Amino acid sequence: MSEERTPAVWEGAAEALPGVARIAGTAWLRSASWAIGSGTRSARNLARAMTDPAAAGDLVRGVAEDVAEASRAISSVASAVSSGVPLPRALLQATVTLSSVMVPDEAPDRESDLSLRERGEELLRRSRDVWSEDEAHPAYGRILEELAPDEARILLLLLRGGPQPSVDVRTGGPVGMVSSSLVAGGLTMIGPRAGVRYLDEVPAYLNNLFRLGLVWFSREQLEDPLEYQVVEAQPDVLAAMHSVRFPKVVRRSIHLTPFGVDFCRTCLVDENEQEDLPEQGIPQD
Repeated sequence: MSEERTPAVWEGAAEALPGVARIAGTAWLRSASWAIGSGTRSARNLARAMTDPAAAGDLVRGVAEDVAEASRAISSVASAVSSGVPLPRALLQATVTLSSVMVPDEAPDRESDLSLRERGEELLRRSRDVWSEDEAHPAYGRILEELAPDEARILLLLLRGGPQPSVDVRTGGPVGMVSSSLVAGGLTMIGPRAGVRYLDEVPAYLNNLFRLGLVWFSREQLEDPLEYQVVEAQPDVLAAMHSVRFPKVVRRSIHLTPFGVDFCRTCLVDENEQEDLPEQGIPQD
């Protein structure tokens, strides 16, 4: 295995210096001056230090730690040379120790570094910017990452086909007038109508869409009663009705929220289809 080659810049520096003291002194000055510069290289940190005593203390402590680290590295160079290590090799080894000081930190995430109040002030500042070209809600990108493909199909069904019927099967009869129990809830035809791949996951899909603020489960029924006849003829609805002696069907509906409508128009349909989409009313409970 070949010996690691010493960089030419270190060879030249070693030949130009007359002694270990000169090397140590020069290295200390360079390292200390860089450490002070690295501690104040951020305009944000410097501005905070001028107005915030705590921030100023943190800045001073950071500079002191950097200088101390540089001093320890220089002492190790002197010790290595006095024990017989060639000077270029000792300098090269010292760079490993100094790397924590000489390599600038990565720029911190500005958003995570700001306090909630500062982020709120920035948001209000942007709201007053009449030249801002922001069009889509900032949450839309995150929502897209949290949607399943089947859920996108459900959203398009609600956008293009309007609110969808939903029914609950409850116990009825004389006992049901006093205390009615839910037999099966939220039965719909949304899965088949949307052409989803996993029909059994439709209740979970709807729950996720509700969590994201895209759909609303209304207690009101649709104006057209014919919308419910197909749903009430489905096997799962009939099975729930036949499971009790006196069944009662409660008609409800599922809508897009105004937020959901805007999300679908922005993210799921192209501009050519915008004018052909039906108007979406706000559900009233």
